[in-house]
Amino acid sequence: MSVLVSILITFLVIVLVLYLVNRLPLDARIRQIVQVIVVIIGIISLLRYLAVF
Repeated sequence: MSVLVSILITFLVIVLVLYLVNRLPLDARIRQIVQVIVVIIGIISLLRYLAVF
């Protein structure tokens, strides 16, 4: 059960960070790069909770 809660919290944090990045006054190219980095970090952390790494 704790793994499910950890995955849910991680997903919510990823969504929140992506929302905040979209609200920043950045150039579209920089915003896209930051979004990709956030998604990659989120996927790696979700895989860590699933004991893949």
